[in-house]
Amino acid sequence: MAEEKEKKEKLADPVASSIDVATQEMIRRAQQLGIETAFDRGEKLKPCNIGTQGICCKNCAMGPCRLPLTKGVDPLNDDRRSICGATPNTIAARNFIRMIAAGASAHSDHGRCVAEVFMSAARKESDAYFIKDTQKLLDVAPHLGVATTVEVDGQVKDRDLDEIALEVAEKALGEWGKMEGELLYLKRAPEPRYEIWKKLGVLPRNIDREVVEIMHRTHVGVDQDYKNLMKQGTRCALADGWGGSMLATDLQDILFGTPYPLQSEANLGIMKEDHVNIIIHGHEPVLSEIIVQVAQGQEMIDYAKSKGAKGIQLGGICCTANEILQRHGVPLAGTYLQQELAIITGACEAMVVDIQCVWQALANVARCFHTKLITTHPIARMEEDNVIHIEFDEHHALEDAKKIVKMAIDNFQNRDKNKVLIPKHKNPVIAGFGVESIEYHLGGTFRGSYFTLNDNIINGRIRGIGGVVGCNNIRVRHNEAHITVVKELIKNDVIVLTTGCNAIACGMEGLLTPETAQVYCGPGLAEVCETVGIPPVLHLGSCVDNSRILLAATEVVRAGGLGKDLSDLPAAGSAPEWMSEKAISIGHYFVASGVYTVFGVTLPVEGAPVFKNYLFNEMEKLYGGMWDLVPDPIEHARKMIAHIDKKRKALGIDKARERVLLDMADRQKLDAA
Repeated sequence: MAEEKEKKEKLADPVASSIDVATQEMIRRAQQLGIETAFDRGEKLKPCNIGTQGICCKNCAMGPCRLPLTKGVDPLNDDRRSICGATPNTIAARNFIRMIAAGASAHSDHGRCVAEVFMSAARKESDAYFIKDTQKLLDVAPHLGVATTVEVDGQVKDRDLDEIALEVAEKALGEWGKMEGELLYLKRAPEPRYEIWKKLGVLPRNIDREVVEIMHRTHVGVDQDYKNLMKQGTRCALADGWGGSMLATDLQDILFGTPYPLQSEANLGIMKEDHVNIIIHGHEPVLSEIIVQVAQGQEMIDYAKSKGAKGIQLGGICCTANEILQRHGVPLAGTYLQQELAIITGACEAMVVDIQCVWQALANVARCFHTKLITTHPIARMEEDNVIHIEFDEHHALEDAKKIVKMAIDNFQNRDKNKVLIPKHKNPVIAGFGVESIEYHLGGTFRGSYFTLNDNIINGRIRGIGGVVGCNNIRVRHNEAHITVVKELIKNDVIVLTTGCNAIACGMEGLLTPETAQVYCGPGLAEVCETVGIPPVLHLGSCVDNSRILLAATEVVRAGGLGKDLSDLPAAGSAPEWMSEKAISIGHYFVASGVYTVFGVTLPVEGAPVFKNYLFNEMEKLYGGMWDLVPDPIEHARKMIAHIDKKRKALGIDKARERVLLDMADRQKLDAA
């Protein structure tokens, strides 16, 4: 009895685990069925306190060396040393930039895969991939040094699109390993920002080299100066944000179409009891794009009907979800922490996964149901015997996609109806915003410009811009920090640009519709959203699409009136529930781009006060941006607002409006009046 009681006490409390009702329902359902989820494991497994402070070094076999921080220690007279003599600052900096290297590798390897598929399309080697957005191709080409016109007999003529595409593919792939020079996209940043990077010696040379150099520098006995280590971390992070990630976004837009606003839905309630449900999960859209194409074709719909289903319902988890949402309107099934729950509905015929943020625990959950768990990427397989591997090949993409969709349809008849429980909760979303579509919304086809946005920031209707992104983390209540931060920002007239799981969380909460503005926004932002017809929270895509935020901010600078560099803008970045190494790379390329960037949960720097001070204070003197850690979501948002106000004051536009902090009671009084 004592053992049974202890086991029950270690189960997660559904309400304490998530603010989302559908998630709460599925946690209860899993516990009723005796299925362990991440929420339960989070109760049993607690993080290492020394590791979370960033002061555990395991880079050689003499360790791990753990240097706990003693209360009251004077950071300037800190005598803690590892076996080799490394200080807490050195250890924390090494650990930090290794996280940057891993995060940059994940995003940039994704970008490399897209570039390779792009090359296949340019060479016309595949019947599944071709150039969909020729205008985006022509827009991107000059940034890679590819001419779009040619002089013939003294006359300037347009180059052949096939020639341009092939040269773009070659130049893009070269960015991963070219022997000399610097990344070509760096000059897309405002000129003052580029000059700062050049002066500080952090211009990335090629993507792969910056990752390799971090691994070399952090090997035992190499770089032992935390400032010098962070210099290389900065170079690597910039190679991600202004290199691999930006290339991935651009090439995906050219191949699959540049997103424009469309309507869909979000949360587990998008799954249908009378349909074949296929959940696509991961981060790389090169296969999921073809799965969407195949699943929406009449051949497979008819096949599904022949097996007793009314049709095929696709849904997405994580950033693959954001990719197929923003181009096809495929609904969002949920965020990172909901991946097991999609299977626990009992109605998931197949979960198709590619790379990043995919749990090995999915295999154990799938054993309890009829769900086929299908891995598709050569670098991301699982050891469990119930996992099916269908390796993606861009040269046979249609064939692979048909095999996967047909397998899911055939599995429909194996569903146990007694195990089916689909939550009813879902909300409408408007997604598919980007640099181009924001410009269009602000001015139309012929006079699209960011001047309208700038004008409303200057006149005070919009207080500033908040980029809120990132994952979920089991150590905090699911989606609570995401939603609290976003609501606090828009209540104070800060327009929010969102990507990744924060974007999905906002969709689940119903914040991605224009109607949201009248309920949650301050009067200035509400007026702008109503006039322009946009939500106050703009869904810009997946985590590699954070490059859209960088380029949108660059367009704001170019429109004029708000300074000459990204660091001048009344803007701030946020990752309220981060958990992955990718988030550290993202955070740092925003800091290095001049953006004040706030993380929630924790940061692995608390055990090295001098290094922490360097990130949180001294870095601003170098780059104009800096790190901050604020776990409480209300304080988190208000520190972002305070920074935005500081930048407004520096620009001389702080007296353009009377600031009113509205809560829901104040909002209701205004509505009643």
